[in-house]
Formats: sequence, C-alpha cells, structure tokens
Amino acid sequence: MAKVIQLSEAASLAIHAMVLIGRSKQIINVNFIADSTGASRNHLAKVMQRLVKDNYIKSTRGPAGGFVLNKPANEITLLNIYESIEGQIVDRGCPMDRTVCAFDKCLMGGIINKLTIEFRDYMSNQTLESYL
Repeated sequence: MAKVIQLSEAASLAIHAMVLIGRSKQIINVNFIADSTGASRNHLAKVMQRLVKDNYIKSTRGPAGGFVLNKPANEITLLNIYESIEGQIVDRGCPMDRTVCAFDKCLMGGIINKLTIEFRDYMSNQTLESYL
C-alpha cells in the first residue's frame, strides 16, 4: 500500500545538519550538530554516516574531526537529502497499488498521489544553497 509522505526525525535531522554544515566556514562535529538540533548524538551519527556514504558530506576522524560538504550547495537538493535517508519517493498512483480500480473513481480523490508529486517537486526545487 502506498504511504503518505512523512518527514521522519532522521530525515529532518539530515536536512538540518546539512544546512548547519553548509553554513559553517569550518569543519563541524557531531556534538555541535547534536547540540544545535537537540538530537541524540548516537542517532545523529547514524544519519551522518548515511550522508557520508551517499557522498553529500566528507568526514574527518579525530579530535579536530567533523564534517564538510562534499559537493557544492547548489548541487544538493532537499530531495537528495530526504531520499538518502528515506529511500526514493515512488509515485504509485493508486494508494492500494492496484492497476485496475474496483470503483468508478478513486475513493481518496487521488490526494495521496497529488501530495506525493507536490512534495517531490517542492523538495527537488529547493537546493541547500537556498538556506545558507
């Protein structure tokens, strides 16, 4: 069954962390990001690992370590960050994943599909640079 788009804590943390990293003139660590967002350091560390794996940020280990952007801010969209954490947004059309509807028209009025498309379009048109 198709799900309604939601912004999980992990996806929200990822977006907020990326803005903080993008705004910083220097390398910033997980403690600074956790303090700024009120997040658990452990949860945040897992989110940051995902962003490193997907090459949106670079990490440096050690006492002076932390994170910096790995790409220009104008090349990273909020959709990139969201999908890094949540997976690709799939436009399925029918909330029941059916190819043929048993009814004359969608009982949901197509709202789930419309919201999914609107959310994806909005997120894909917002670059990280817009928030720096």
